[in-house]
Amino acid sequence: MSTTPAIDSTASVNEDRGTNAVLTLPAGPESDYDTGEVYFIGNATTLIRFAGFTILTDPAFLHKGGHADLGHGIYARREVDPACQVADLPPLDLIVLSHYHGDHFDDVAARELDKNVPIISTSHAIEQLHQLGFDNGHALGTWQTQTIRKGNARLEVTAMPAEHIDIAELADMLMPVNGTILDFYRAERRLFRLYITGDTMLHERLHDIPVRYPGIDLGLIHAGGTTLFVTVVTMTGAQAVRCVEITKPRTAIPIHYNDYSVFMSGLDDFQAAAETSTADTAFHYLAHGDTYTFTPDA
Repeated sequence: MSTTPAIDSTASVNEDRGTNAVLTLPAGPESDYDTGEVYFIGNATTLIRFAGFTILTDPAFLHKGGHADLGHGIYARREVDPACQVADLPPLDLIVLSHYHGDHFDDVAARELDKNVPIISTSHAIEQLHQLGFDNGHALGTWQTQTIRKGNARLEVTAMPAEHIDIAELADMLMPVNGTILDFYRAERRLFRLYITGDTMLHERLHDIPVRYPGIDLGLIHAGGTTLFVTVVTMTGAQAVRCVEITKPRTAIPIHYNDYSVFMSGLDDFQAAAETSTADTAFHYLAHGDTYTFTPDA
């Protein structure tokens, strides 16, 4: 288990921001600050659009029946088709990748995505992507922030603590993982805070997230109870709901729950736990191809 960092309650939550240079993107048409949307493509792949930014998460586009490489000679069969393919996507400003596993960045993504689009991920993932020709990578360690500007809009992407497995002896066999906070700003005013858990188990540092980053508006919660090495390496439905109770988003949407053969805890497990949850959170459910629309104050 990782050591919980000491928190100075009088300090700015951005004290650990790191030294990544600001990314400045070409300004596009006038940004829409009134509404945003999350389009659920499948697994952990979503398209997030708000404040002029178009962000793709964990791109995986294998068709049903294809096999994703999870490393160590282990493959997972895709059970559900993604809602779209790379060719269907709008122009992207950014890719946010939790980690470099084949069910989160697959062969289709490697072959078809624009290699010039900025990618934010772990240092391990950025190194792997560089070998595939993706040279616009930006690595973040836990609590570090990458700032992106586009016209009058600003996006701050901050890596959150995540642990893919809670068995120390097996931890080195899995890739490092980031959770992510996306903070959207208009000039200096923060409009919306979105949290993506990444592939994580429950761990002590999750409790630091609502202290350092309170007021999460929306959480995208990776569930599924992924089985690997005869153990579970992502949260079950019940554990994912407990994660919601810890991190306290106003709205939570489970993703990463039925796409691959290694998942053992489906959406019904999450829904059952949510029905008895003490969280002051609205739970919302998306099928592949569904879109969740949000506003900064709702």
